[in-house]
Amino acid sequence: MSPATSTGLPRRLGLWSSVALVIGITIGSGIFRSPAGIAQKVPNPILILGLWVAGGIITLCGALSLAELAAALPETGGFYAYLREGWGRLAGFLFGWSQLVLIRASALGGIAVTFGEYFLRSCGVDPVEHFIAARALSAGAIAFAAGVNIIGVNLGAAIVGVSTVAKFSALAVLIVTSLVLGAGHGASIGHLTTATGAPIGVGSLGLALVSVLWAYDGFGDLSFAGGEVKDPQRNLPRAIIIGTLALIVIYVMANVAYLYVSPVESVARSPLVAADTMFALFGRVGVVLVSIFVMISSFSSLNGSMLASPRIFFAMADDGLFFKSIARVHPRFKTPHVAIVLAAVLGMILVLSRSFEALTNTFVLAIWPFYALSVAAIYRLRRLRPEMPRPYKVVGYPVVPAIFIAAVIGFVVNALINDTLNTSLTFLLILAGIPVYYVAFGKKRR
Repeated sequence: MSPATSTGLPRRLGLWSSVALVIGITIGSGIFRSPAGIAQKVPNPILILGLWVAGGIITLCGALSLAELAAALPETGGFYAYLREGWGRLAGFLFGWSQLVLIRASALGGIAVTFGEYFLRSCGVDPVEHFIAARALSAGAIAFAAGVNIIGVNLGAAIVGVSTVAKFSALAVLIVTSLVLGAGHGASIGHLTTATGAPIGVGSLGLALVSVLWAYDGFGDLSFAGGEVKDPQRNLPRAIIIGTLALIVIYVMANVAYLYVSPVESVARSPLVAADTMFALFGRVGVVLVSIFVMISSFSSLNGSMLASPRIFFAMADDGLFFKSIARVHPRFKTPHVAIVLAAVLGMILVLSRSFEALTNTFVLAIWPFYALSVAAIYRLRRLRPEMPRPYKVVGYPVVPAIFIAAVIGFVVNALINDTLNTSLTFLLILAGIPVYYVAFGKKRR
C-alpha cells in the first residue's frame, strides 16, 4: 500500500497519471474560442504564436511554485488555504468572496458561451446572427450542469471521462488534417508569416496575453492533489514540466493549424475558429464533428468549474470565514446545493449580459492576482515557518516564483492602463469584500 499523506489520502498518482491530469484539466474551451479575440488585438501570426509560448512559460513558473505549497499544505480549499496560511484570514476571505461574486460566475459564463455557440454552429445556425438563442442555450447549459452536480457526482465523472477523449480527438484531428490536407483547400505557409500591417502596441500584447492565460488556466489543479502524488519531490516537477510543455506544443500547433488554413484577418473574424477551419477542409461534416467534440469538452469544463467553488466555501465555513448556509448539504443527495445554485444563478446572469471576451478577461484579472499572492506566500512561509514539512521545493527558487509574480503584476498594470474601467470595476468588487469581512467575520476564530 502507498504511504498515506497527512490527510489520510494514499499516494496513488504516478508520473504519467499526473501528467494526464495537468493536460486534461487545463484543456477546456479556451483554445477553441480565444484565438479570434487574440488575433483582433494582435493581427500578426508570429506574435500570436509567441504569446502562446510566453503564456506557457508563465504558467510553468506558476505551476512549479504552487506545487511546493500543495505538497506542504494538502488541505481542502487549495488557494484559500495557501492564502490564509501565508497572508492571514483576510486574504483567504477575499479569495472566497471573489469566487462568489466574480470568479466562478465569469468562468461558468465564458465556458457556457463556447458551448452555446458551437451547439448552434453544429446545427447550421450562425450564433452571431442568433445571439439571443446562443446565450439562452449557454444559460441552459449552466442550469443543467448545476442540476447534474446537485443530484450527484457519478454523471459528472462520466462526462469528464468522455470529454478527455473528445478534446484530444478534436485537437488531434484538427491539427493533423489541417497540415496534411490544408494545401488543397487554400491553406498557405504565407498565412503564418503575413501580418495585416496594423500597428500593435505593448498594451494590445498585454491584453491578448490575458486571453491566452484563460486557455492555460487550470495549471494549478495538480497542486491540489500534491498530497496524493507518489514521490512528490521527483514526480510533481516532472509532471508539471512535461504536462505544461505538452500544452504549449498542443496550443501552438492548434494555432499553426488555424493560421495555416486561414489568414490572420479571417481568424480575427472567426469566433468559432475550430469549426471554420474544419469547414474549409471538410465542409459541413467537419463542422458538425468538431462542434460536437468542443461541446463535450466545454460541458465537461462547465461541470468541473461548478464543482470547484463548494470545496472552497466548505473550507471557509469550517474556519468561520463564510456563511454556513452557503455550505449547506442537501439532505438527500449529500451535495452542496446552495453553493451550486448560487454559482449557477450568477453565471446565468453574466452569460446573458456580457461578451465572451469580457467574461474571460474578468476571470483572469480576478483570479490570477490571487495566484501570484499565493506564490508570493512561498517566500513568507519559508522565512516564518522554516520547520514546515516540504516534500517538494520549487525548482529554481527564488527566480522561478519571481518570474510568475512579475508577469502577473505586468499584465494587471497593463490592463489598468489600457482597459481602465473594466479592470477597476473588477478590483473594486474584490475590495468590497473587506468591509464584509470586518463586519461579519473579522472577530470570529476557527
